[in-house]
Amino acid sequence: MKLSSILKYLFILLISTNVGLAQTAVRIDIDLTKSKIPVSPFIYGKNGVLPSTFLSSGTTADITKAREAGVRFVRQSGGNNSTKYNWRNQLSSHPDWYNNVYANNWDNAAKNMLDKMPGVEGMWSFQLIGKSAANTKNNFNDWGFNQSQGWAGVGQNLAGGGQPNKSGTNNGKALVEGNPALYTMNWPADSTVGILDKWFGPKGLGYDKTRIRYWDMDNEPEIWSGTHDDVMPTQCTAEEFMQLYFKVAKAARAKYPDIKLVGPVTANEWQWYRYGNDGIPSGGKKYCWLEFFIKRISEEEKATGIRLLDVIDIHYYPGSTDAATCLQFHRVFFDRNYVYPEANGVHTLNGGWDTSISKEYVLGRCADWLTKYIGANHGVGLAITETGMASKDANVQALWYASTMGEFMKNGVTIFTPWSWDTGMWEALHLFSRYNQKNFVKATSQDELLVSAYPTTDVNNDSLSVVLINRSLTDKKLVNLNFTGYVVGLDAYPMYSLSKLGTTETFISHAKNALVKSTVLASLNQISVELAPMSVNTILLRALRVGVNPDLKKNSLKASVYPNPANDLVQLDFSLPEKSRLKIDLFDAKGQLVKTMINSIFEAGNQQKEISLNRISNGVYWLRITSESATKTIKLIKN
Repeated sequence: MKLSSILKYLFILLISTNVGLAQTAVRIDIDLTKSKIPVSPFIYGKNGVLPSTFLSSGTTADITKAREAGVRFVRQSGGNNSTKYNWRNQLSSHPDWYNNVYANNWDNAAKNMLDKMPGVEGMWSFQLIGKSAANTKNNFNDWGFNQSQGWAGVGQNLAGGGQPNKSGTNNGKALVEGNPALYTMNWPADSTVGILDKWFGPKGLGYDKTRIRYWDMDNEPEIWSGTHDDVMPTQCTAEEFMQLYFKVAKAARAKYPDIKLVGPVTANEWQWYRYGNDGIPSGGKKYCWLEFFIKRISEEEKATGIRLLDVIDIHYYPGSTDAATCLQFHRVFFDRNYVYPEANGVHTLNGGWDTSISKEYVLGRCADWLTKYIGANHGVGLAITETGMASKDANVQALWYASTMGEFMKNGVTIFTPWSWDTGMWEALHLFSRYNQKNFVKATSQDELLVSAYPTTDVNNDSLSVVLINRSLTDKKLVNLNFTGYVVGLDAYPMYSLSKLGTTETFISHAKNALVKSTVLASLNQISVELAPMSVNTILLRALRVGVNPDLKKNSLKASVYPNPANDLVQLDFSLPEKSRLKIDLFDAKGQLVKTMINSIFEAGNQQKEISLNRISNGVYWLRITSESATKTIKLIKN
């Protein structure tokens, strides 16, 4: 029986024995001939991995788990707690806890990362607000008040002699506001960037600055009058913030020319567009916040010749808990056709209020603005350094997180560090970080709403990892994968799957987790596979190997064979640019050498040669034709 007939028979048998496959298949085309996008390892990131107030040596469970899961980037500054950080005294003022001042040792945190997380890079932040924590002597006595229990008034300004408001009147503010002058000090630009000298300078701690390149320019500045109203009771204007930004950015660039400056670190969807409650006037027009920020960066860079921005950074906290809704939130960043159900700030995109504007694609918009104001080759990356889902369903968390990482691979995002970390996320991170390759490959799904493919390949286009996500809440999905520019040998390949996650954490280590391993069969450069509902799956493929020398030029040798399919004889037509030895090898579908058909010297020009397939079994083969300066591989079927 012919090999192709056997494969068809096996496929029909497979369908007949599995009712779940009797459905319309989703076709996915994976094309390795298209340009590839390098995957930033920093999208495999997390906030708050490192111990910061203890443990200058040794390991911790958090570090161990992060290493096992494949964390590649750590954002350790601490969000709101970083805005008034004092690196000299290693203190932070905690705005969400009375503004009390506590120890916070960034030096130890950085050392832990450098010593115990090889290959990982870290991110801290500069303080732009102009004030930092000064001492712990004027804290509100939260223990004496209620044994340090949380209550509605933990955000009251009570450090520095304040009196708590237990009634909730006065908009929940303290009866008597604490005096920030008692626990803070002035912190100008030269103070905030002085940490670079401490960590990297000649008389400093000797830290490796190539592993601490990225620095956030503070945190959520457009809402400082809410989060840090003790030192900024009235919100500074957008232009006043830009002047603070410019001073710190220039001072940091002067000390560390290769630093990566990351901003403006906006709070959420409303703040992507609104700085306060109105558009930002400039040059007779009202701008939304992110566009204004990029515009002013461009203007200052042109005026000074100093690079002031390396990565655009925003935060994202959607509110929905509905599973089907949450599983589409990965589209909010780049999908220009996605109507976002929580659209709000985007209605103010053009300075007014227009509810017909509901397609966010916020990072796509930032990319457009960067090109518009800075130029096509701006080199500014994109980042999400805080996000969190309201749903606590582990399967929703895993699929949303995996889908977002997939979209960020597809669009070349630089940094992704979720803030909230719930059950299902360790599993998704481990699956991506451990098994993905270095370059994203173009993939097209016929049902992108529910089924997406995120393929990555190594630098030699040999190993191919294909992430397949089924977002259907209830239905299995049959997927047909088709490949262009990649030859998959007839073989069984491993697939790792996440689905049916429970309420408790299942990720323990690289060896102990919830991944379920199975195998998929490849035939005639195609794969058909069934995906469970709400599942994330990775297939690990190897290209058919025929021993081709990667240094050979692949365009200087022209060759073809006919007939194809063939019987006992096939004619090879080829053209050589110069006299050369020509070697023709026949490989089977698994890449095993069957026979060297020709190994002779030929003159330059057009040539013909008959090749005998006598005693060669029927099946799929590959002819590898190698001259002294080129190579070509041709698929050949004998029947």
